[in-house]
Amino acid sequence: MGSQMIQIIILAGVALFLILRLRNVLGTREGFEKPREVPDRNASVANDRTFDVIEGGGVDRDIADIIDPESPAGKALAEMKRVDPDFSVSEFSHGARAAYEMIVMAYENGDLDTLRGFLASEVYEPFASAIGERNRKGYTVEAQFSGIREVKLIDAHFDSATNEADIIMRFVGELTSVVRDSSGEVVEGAPNELKQQRDVWTFSRDMTSDNPNWHLSGTGG
Repeated sequence: MGSQMIQIIILAGVALFLILRLRNVLGTREGFEKPREVPDRNASVANDRTFDVIEGGGVDRDIADIIDPESPAGKALAEMKRVDPDFSVSEFSHGARAAYEMIVMAYENGDLDTLRGFLASEVYEPFASAIGERNRKGYTVEAQFSGIREVKLIDAHFDSATNEADIIMRFVGELTSVVRDSSGEVVEGAPNELKQQRDVWTFSRDMTSDNPNWHLSGTGG
């Protein structure tokens, strides 16, 4: 056997020895192995904490984002939601905002059909009477709604005997309004003069009714 062959055998033996040592140290792996995750010390601490669970599933954010849920109004809203699970306070507030603009502009424009759809009869009658008086005098109104500066739910009541709900909203709107007589002379307001209008309105509904619509049942300033 030549010296060259002896050197090859010796090198092969050394290589085999190194391979066996590496297998003992590193172990064997097959396929793709995800890197080991370093334990999150903060996560383990958080998992060890105990949390108090509020009875009933916690605070109803739909109410708490609008008004104190522990106030009489907040509890009244909770009763409304209990009777009608589809009722949402936030959706009502958005709807009331839109209704305010439509009602104000319907009154300014003398649109009785729109008012009839939004107002309870006890509110519709004085609105219609004022529009009729305006028409008899030959007055015309030029109005432009500019926006709403404030929409706030300030109170709520629920009658468990009748399931009648009342929600009181405060609005601050901005609009221009000019009233002219039959000759075109301005009798109220001024062109391009922006005025603020403050209203406190009460919306009412039977919470057991299949009709989801609320009606304006009371007005104030």
